[in-house]
Amino acid sequence: MAESPNTPGASSGVVATSEEQKRNASVEQPKRHDALHTDRGDTTIEETVVQKLAGMATREVPGVYAMGSAGRRAFSALAERIPGSQTNVSGGVSVEKGERQTAIDVSIVVDYGISIVDVSQGIRRNVIQSVEHATGLEVLEVNVNVTDVHLPDDDQQDQQSQKDQKTELQ
Repeated sequence: MAESPNTPGASSGVVATSEEQKRNASVEQPKRHDALHTDRGDTTIEETVVQKLAGMATREVPGVYAMGSAGRRAFSALAERIPGSQTNVSGGVSVEKGERQTAIDVSIVVDYGISIVDVSQGIRRNVIQSVEHATGLEVLEVNVNVTDVHLPDDDQQDQQSQKDQKTELQ
């Protein structure tokens, strides 16, 4: 009797189940090792870790005024007013992560007069360096979504609206 190509030692006519095929494939192929997967164990990294690292790295780039869309920024501003709350450094960052690789999307507001191309390149460089160094994951791409431009007049309007809100509360 001929052996099935799917399973060593199986008689003809018997097809290996998908579980048997996976098991046989894992026996035949040695485990790939990298910084996160060693003979002594594996390290897993949650998406929130990558989000925070990418958020911090993005905020360090000159020309980034804020992170996230207008709705996200408004929610964060309210949340930061709560006593004891922490700044949300991962706002405006979304991550797709596998075992060894990740892709990152950031949404930003840039300062007026700053080159969006230069800011985007700085973000990519900083995020890739920070995430790869800290996690050992390979960053495949960093997509930058510019949601707004912060104008100098916006600061004056924000200060006036904050004064108006304080007056209404008193």
